Amino acid sequence: MVQFSEEKLNKVKEIIARYPEGKQKSALIPVLHLAQESFGGWLSAETMDYVASLLQIKPIEVYEVATFYSMFNLTPVGKYLFEVCQTGPCMVSGSDNIIEYIKSKLGIGVGETTPDGMFTLKLVECLGACGYAPMMQLGKHYREHLTPAKVDEIIAECRAKAN
Repeated sequence: MVQFSEEKLNKVKEIIARYPEGKQKSALIPVLHLAQESFGGWLSAETMDYVASLLQIKPIEVYEVATFYSMFNLTPVGKYLFEVCQTGPCMVSGSDNIIEYIKSKLGIGVGETTPDGMFTLKLVECLGACGYAPMMQLGKHYREHLTPAKVDEIIAECRAKAN
């Protein structure tokens, strides 16, 4: 059964307290972030149902939000999640080539994870860094002006951190 630690439950209560009484649904996005961080980097149906119970809302209200935003993962992901922008400015600047390079280099398709559980490739909509295209988000950091050589460096850096 999915359940927050006492420390995380206190954090949930703190988040809910930011909003007026009866408006606990407003805490949904920050609580989903906390849940994803706490339960393996993704949101299972069980986790989303648990969040719904904590916020006293219907599970469908959680599913609607979790499925709308690309920042929430609905399947397990690797230790390093490559979220590559695929919208206009990045595409014009070569993100399609970067995506193909990553797929080839890691031997995975979009939405797939390497057999060692290290990398997942995900395509996302605009990350708001059009002037730095092509780019991707890796954790909380943007990686910009991507080239195959930069992708190789990023992969090597991730592998070194994992060891």
